[in-house]
Parts: sequence; C-alpha cells; structure tokens
Amino acid sequence: MTSLIKKVISTTKAPAAIGPYSQAILVDRTMFISGQVGFDPSSGQLVPGGVVAEAKQALTNIGEILKAAGCDFTNVVKTTVLLADINDFNTVNEVYKQYFKSHYPARAAYQVAALPRGSRVEIEAVAIKGPLTLA
Repeated sequence: MTSLIKKVISTTKAPAAIGPYSQAILVDRTMFISGQVGFDPSSGQLVPGGVVAEAKQALTNIGEILKAAGCDFTNVVKTTVLLADINDFNTVNEVYKQYFKSHYPARAAYQVAALPRGSRVEIEAVAIKGPLTLA
C-alpha cells in the first residue's frame, strides 16, 4: 500500500492553536481545518462586536489557512458551525454567504454548551486541494 503524506498547514495570518492541535492538516489532497473562532491573530483575543464580528473573523481565519495551502473558499466541501446560541443561526448564515458565494459546501450546525474563551461561534472546514470540477 502506498503511503500518504501528512502535512501540517500553518500561517501566522491566523491565530495560533490554543491547545495541542494544528491549524490544519493536509493528507493527500484533503485538508482538515481545525475549528476557528473569532480570535484576532495579532492579539490572540476575541474580536469585539458579538456573533457577526466573530463569524467574520473565524471565516477570515479559515481563508488565511486555505491560502497557506494554496486554496480558497471554493475548495471547501464541508463545514461544521458550532453556535453558543442556535438563535444566532440566521445571523451567522448572512455572514457565511459573504464567504461562500455559490455551490455551498455540505454543512452541519449545532448549538453547544460552551465554546473556547466565551466565543459565540466556531467553524471548522474540510477542503480539497487542487482544481475541482462541478458536475
């Protein structure tokens, strides 16, 4: 059996991990991006402004990680959105549509009991590196 290569993807343009995990891992052409919250990469602090600002920053962070691997939002095939309050679902969707313009990835969204450092939203993603053709 041929061995697959596992590569750590990291960029200073997204917040450093706050635990024993990587920003992303690329295996063959599949990239697994760790959950991103609304941390400002320069300060390491949660951006002010509530769920809209946090969602924008989380998606901006994902965008920077995608860029570090030579990808963009069109390469994303699956996301998971974790919300501190499911009532923020529609608000986060409005932000989400600014980053995913069409041919939306598959997605799950959940309300959770708590998120790191009091965040209101966390988003993780799976992307495929390289050209993708729509069927």
